[in-house]
Amino acid sequence: MSNITPYYRSVQQLLQSQSFSIDEFQREYKWEKENIDELLSDLEDKFLSCYKQGDETRKVAYYEDYFLGSIIISKRNGKNFLIDGQQRVTSLTLLLIYLYRSAKTRRLPEALMNSIAPLIYSDNLGTPCFNLDIPERLPAIEALFNDAQFTPDGRDESIQNIYGRYGDIEARDLAGELNDALPHFIYWLMRKVGLIEIATDNDNYAYSIFETMNDRGKPLSPVDMLKAYLLAPIEDAEQRRNANQIWKQNILNLISWRGEHDPEQDANFIKAWFRAQYADSTRERRAGAEDKDWELIGSTFHRWARENRNRMQIGNEAQNLALIRNDFPFFARAYQRIMNAGIKYMQGLEAVYYNAQNKFTWQNTVLLAPLCATDNDEDVRRKIAATAIYLDIWLMRRVVNYIRVGYSSAAYSMFQLCRDIRRKSLPELVDILYQKLTSDDVTFDGCMIKGREGINGLYLNQFSRRYIYHLLARLTAFIEVGSGEHDQFVKYMDRTIENPYDIEHIWSRDLSNYPGIFDSDTDFEFWRNHMASLLLLPADVNRSLQDKTFKEKSPHYAKQNLYAASLTSFTYEHKPKLQQFKAKYNLPLDAFKEFGKKEQMERRELVRALVHIVWSPDRLREVLR
Repeated sequence: MSNITPYYRSVQQLLQSQSFSIDEFQREYKWEKENIDELLSDLEDKFLSCYKQGDETRKVAYYEDYFLGSIIISKRNGKNFLIDGQQRVTSLTLLLIYLYRSAKTRRLPEALMNSIAPLIYSDNLGTPCFNLDIPERLPAIEALFNDAQFTPDGRDESIQNIYGRYGDIEARDLAGELNDALPHFIYWLMRKVGLIEIATDNDNYAYSIFETMNDRGKPLSPVDMLKAYLLAPIEDAEQRRNANQIWKQNILNLISWRGEHDPEQDANFIKAWFRAQYADSTRERRAGAEDKDWELIGSTFHRWARENRNRMQIGNEAQNLALIRNDFPFFARAYQRIMNAGIKYMQGLEAVYYNAQNKFTWQNTVLLAPLCATDNDEDVRRKIAATAIYLDIWLMRRVVNYIRVGYSSAAYSMFQLCRDIRRKSLPELVDILYQKLTSDDVTFDGCMIKGREGINGLYLNQFSRRYIYHLLARLTAFIEVGSGEHDQFVKYMDRTIENPYDIEHIWSRDLSNYPGIFDSDTDFEFWRNHMASLLLLPADVNRSLQDKTFKEKSPHYAKQNLYAASLTSFTYEHKPKLQQFKAKYNLPLDAFKEFGKKEQMERRELVRALVHIVWSPDRLREVLR
C-alpha cells in the first residue's frame, strides 16, 4: 500500500535546503499580475493586522498564522516532484528573491540574510544549487537572484511569466510600504505562513491528484490537464521530454499568434479541433436536455478526452505519442493558417476572410472538420477553401432573409456540418457541400418556411446594416475585378482608415425632392432603404451629397467605385471593360438619367443577378481545378 502523508509546513520548513522538480507533463508557470497582486495583498493585510509599530522581531512568534493552501509532492529517486503547487512555490521563490535583494540593499542584519538565502538556494559542495530545480528556468532564477542581465524575449512561456511576475512584485514596492516592518514581515513569512504538504511515494497517483487539485488564484486549465493525461503513460524519459517539447512549442505558437500574448488561444484551438474531428452528439434542443459531446468539449475537453479515449484512439503510450507528434502539430498549423487567412486577404482563401469579416464564430471549428493529418499542404488549402466558400454562401443566404447566424443560433447546424464532412476527401467534400447548397430551403430568393423574400426583401435596419455593408463591398469589388481593376474589398471594409467608406442612399433624405413619386413618408423610407437604393462611398463624399438629388449626385458617382459609377452613362463611354463584363454575365447593368421607382426596380434585378453569381454554388467546383 502506497503512503499518502499530509504535513503542515511553514515556508521555512518547506523550502529550507531542499529542492523541487516538476515532470514534463506539468503545465507552464502561468500566474498573471492579478494572481501576484492578490497574494501580496493577502499576505500584507494579514501581517499588518498583527504588527504594531515598535514591535521587536521576536514578537513575530505570537503573530497569527496564515494558511497558503496545499501542495502535492511525489517522492521518487531521491527528488521531490511537485505534482500540484508549482505556481505557489515559484511565486514564493520570486517573493523571497525580492525580499533577499531588498534586505541586502537596506543592509539588514546578516542573520536575517542568512535565514532567507537557504530558502532560495542551498550549497552543494561549494556550488549554489537553487531549490527550484527546473533546468530550463534556472538561468532566469539565477539572473534575478544575482540582479544580472537577462533577456526573456523569445524564451518559453514560463520564463516570460517568471520575469513578468518578478517585475510586478518590484513594482508593488512592498519593502517601501513596510519600511521598518520589513524584517518583521520576512520572519513572519518564513515562520508563520504555512502550507499543507501532501507527499506520496506512488507516481501512479500523480495524474488523478493533479487533475483534482487547483492552484490558489489560478485554477489548472483544461489544456494543462489534457497535456498531463497525454504525457503520463509515456515511460521513456527521452520520449516524454521530446513529446513535451512538441506540445510546449505548439502551445507557444498558438498563444503568441500575431506576436501578441493570447492565453486563451490554446484552449480555443483544442475545442475547435476536438469538436471538428470527434464530436458525434449534441444536446437535444429542448429545455433540461443534458450536454453531449459538442457541449462537453466546450467546457471540459480534458475530461471528455479521457472518457472518449477509444474514439480518439488515445490512452496508451504509442497512441498518445502519435497524437502529440502527428495530429496535434498538424491541426495546430491548420488552425493558425485559418486564423491568418481571417485577418489577411489571401488568394485562394478569400472566403475565410469574408467569413471572418462577418464575425462568424464557428468558422475556425468547421474548417478543421474535413482535414486529415495525412493531407498534404495543397489538400489542406483546398479543403479549407471549399468549406469556407460553403459557409460564405450559407451565411449570406440566411442574413438576407433575416435569419440569425450567431453563436447559439448556428451551433446545431455547424455540429451537423462537421459530422457530415469529417475527414472527407476533396472530391467527396465538394460533392457534399454542393448538394447541401442545392437542397437548402434558404436561398437568395427567399425562405418559404419563414415567409422571407430573400435579397428582394432586404432593407437597411439595425440587424441588416453590417451585412448590407458587406454585400455592397463584395458586389463592388466583384464588378471592379471583373472589369480588369484591382480588388479593393479590403479597403472598402477597413473602418480604421482616415476616410472610411459609408453606406450612401441614392435618394436623399428630403422627400420634397421627389414630388409625386412616393405616397407617404413610410413609402419613401421603404423604397429609400432597400438594398438596391444603396451604395458605398467614402465618408466625406457621402456627407457632401446627402441633400442632393440624383442628377446632382451623378457626376460625383462617376468618379467613385464602379458599382456607384455604373449608374452614369459617362462610365460606360470610358470603361470598355465594364461593357465586356456586362456582356459576359448578361447583366442588366445600365445608366440612368433619373432614379425613380422604375429605375430602382431595374437595379433590384441587377443586385439579384449579381448575388447569384458572387455566391454561386459553382464556386465550389472551382476548388477542384
